Amino acid sequence: MGLPGYAGADITINKGKFPNKKYKAELARLQIELVKLQEWVKAKGLKVVVLFEGRDAAGKGGTINRITECLNPRHCRVVALGVPTEHEKSQWYFQRYVAHLPRAGEIVLFDRSWYNRAGVERVMGFCTDDEYDEFMRTCPKFERMLVRSKTLLIKYWFSVSDEEQERRFQNRITDPTKRWKLSPMDLESRRRWVEYSKAKDAMFKQTDIKKARWYVVEADVKKRARLNCIRHFLNLIPYEDLTPAPFELPPRTEDDSYERPPLEDQHIVPDRLD
Repeated sequence: MGLPGYAGADITINKGKFPNKKYKAELARLQIELVKLQEWVKAKGLKVVVLFEGRDAAGKGGTINRITECLNPRHCRVVALGVPTEHEKSQWYFQRYVAHLPRAGEIVLFDRSWYNRAGVERVMGFCTDDEYDEFMRTCPKFERMLVRSKTLLIKYWFSVSDEEQERRFQNRITDPTKRWKLSPMDLESRRRWVEYSKAKDAMFKQTDIKKARWYVVEADVKKRARLNCIRHFLNLIPYEDLTPAPFELPPRTEDDSYERPPLEDQHIVPDRLD
């Protein structure tokens, strides 16, 4: 059993804005299914790794947030590693990522992953040619090892057009609450659009292996991208509904001897709202 009502065809892409009411209803339905999936992963001791890669501002973070919103953080983690330390740079390249792989019964979502080496590190010159060549040679072997160790590895690439990325960057510049999302690296990525495209093509050619395929999410329309990705993810893992039955709350024990301390003795957060 998998996602109910899924006939194999994703929501049609590239048709403009997605109606908000329809989006919320479908997202709510999918989030219930995600809870069922998590219960199945826990019960069966599965190890699930999902990689989210793609252009800057392609919508990876928003999709991850929608997936994790209703899940138990004890069994679903997001890994978003920063710049490696000098100590980490001296390690085997995959070592710091291995430390975050899931235990049995856990889902781990990587907001960018070991593919940094094939993307930003390659384009920006943060690794040598030898280091890049070694990564491209060993990455498929590393991923086959994960799969042989009974780890389900799923890889998503969020694809966004040049024009849409430009629009989202401009929105981040003008919105003070989103400006933190832009870094000098993001701005440089705009200038090197073609170089990133070539790096992605080379990465796909070398690492789109049978045991760990790349799945491309067309992400010019964020809401469609989120729903399509979540539906696809749910359909990749056969699961059954193990949702616990509703509980019946026991009556509260009456005890007239308890007396609450005066509110004047406590530091209450002021209510300033009208």
